[in-house]
Amino acid sequence: MAESEPVTSPDQHKPVNRKAWRFAAIFTAAVLLLIMITENEISWLERLWLIGISGGLLAIIIGDAVLRRMGLRS
Repeated sequence: MAESEPVTSPDQHKPVNRKAWRFAAIFTAAVLLLIMITENEISWLERLWLIGISGGLLAIIIGDAVLRRMGLRS
């Protein structure tokens, strides 16, 4: 009986709303950059972390979009 059932991972059971994840990542990056612009007493290291995290989020979004357009990701 177990041999007839396909083996699937938990993320295959329910679809992921990609637009919601993209919106959340862009919103988070924008909030981080807004904090950097509006705060007066932020050190250079904190600014570097904020820019790095925001850039990383945007790079992931752009990379995902490019891979989907090229057909390498479903």
